[in-house]
Amino acid sequence: MSLYDVLIVGAGHAGAQAAISLRQSGFEGSIGMIGDEKDPPYERPPLSKEYFAGDKPFERILIRPAAFWEERNIDMLLGKRVKSVDPAGKFVTVGGKEIGYDKLIWCTGGSPRMLTCNGAEADNVHAVRRRADVDAMMAKMDSVRHVTIIGGGYIGLEAAAVLTKFGKTVVLLEALDRVLARVAGEPLSRFYEAEHRAHGVDLRTGARMDCIEVADGKATAVLMADGERIETDMVIVGIGIVPETGPLIAAGAAGGNGVDVDEYCRTSLPDIYAIGDCAAHANRFAGGATMRLESVQNANDQAKTAVSHIVGTGEPYNAVPWFWSNQYDLKLQTVGLSTGFDDVVVRGDPDSRSFSVVYLKGGKVIALDCVNAVKDYVQGRAHVLSGAALDKEQLADPTIPLKEVGLA
Repeated sequence: MSLYDVLIVGAGHAGAQAAISLRQSGFEGSIGMIGDEKDPPYERPPLSKEYFAGDKPFERILIRPAAFWEERNIDMLLGKRVKSVDPAGKFVTVGGKEIGYDKLIWCTGGSPRMLTCNGAEADNVHAVRRRADVDAMMAKMDSVRHVTIIGGGYIGLEAAAVLTKFGKTVVLLEALDRVLARVAGEPLSRFYEAEHRAHGVDLRTGARMDCIEVADGKATAVLMADGERIETDMVIVGIGIVPETGPLIAAGAAGGNGVDVDEYCRTSLPDIYAIGDCAAHANRFAGGATMRLESVQNANDQAKTAVSHIVGTGEPYNAVPWFWSNQYDLKLQTVGLSTGFDDVVVRGDPDSRSFSVVYLKGGKVIALDCVNAVKDYVQGRAHVLSGAALDKEQLADPTIPLKEVGLA
């Protein structure tokens, strides 16, 4: 049985950062990284943006050049999946073989949540989670004219923006009454709805689909609950992910929607950590609520937290959440978490396509969504950190820099 001082399960952002941080901290022990794709670690956000659009080749979205891992004696065990974890024996099972560990870092992310209706398994129904997903769509693009997107979250909206660039006819279906309903306030939702419609996207909210019509193994139409038939050449599903935690939960780790971790990213199992999209943690920027954060920021910062505990410095996770999205010529930058907000201040004019939405809770700034407003994003971070109650009239005035806004 092969044995590693630190075994990393998952070769995405979190796994890559964990390996990098271990070596940067001076860790000289053996490191193995298991990934179920054959590619070395690469950036995921560009999949629905620059990579899908053809603006960046795959080599440019690698987190590090392939030679980097070998040079640092990090064994890459790619194209493999962990079937089970034995926390007592301290080994995982991969393809019938056992791989031992002293410390285990679990960072498997999640799988796309797919439709469960008839027709969901058709050959031209796609998710956007892996390089292979996007490559499969790109290979078919010449024969595609009409695309139906299910889900009005960031993945669906970003894909719609790319497809309009390609000249495709796009219908976007969101079951809720507005896009981005789970992550943003109504002002931002309505702004992006208007932008996509202005670019020709047939964006529908409150849209209830029934099933997918299939002929010769391919989706030919999306059938709506009201009987409407939307002809399509391709369906893209962007309705969230299901965290990949099965082997850990089966081994006895505490968790529900993800694997539960403490402030050092430790699971309830000895010497096993969980980080990234699959890790459920208490986040102080959400009032201490237990949650999973699906972002590069969270993946990287939790990786550093877990490594700090492994090497003995023990720095608890306390990072400010941030996120970004590129759609058309719009750059959205988010800082903080708007979870539980009770008031919103729109700073600037959305019609100018440069504005911010400031989220308040109990009068205090908890998050900002900044559209083509980099200064607000940079200066707003300090207000999210301080938790101060600010003057709302000054907050709404874009001529007053955020760093100069006074207390309420």
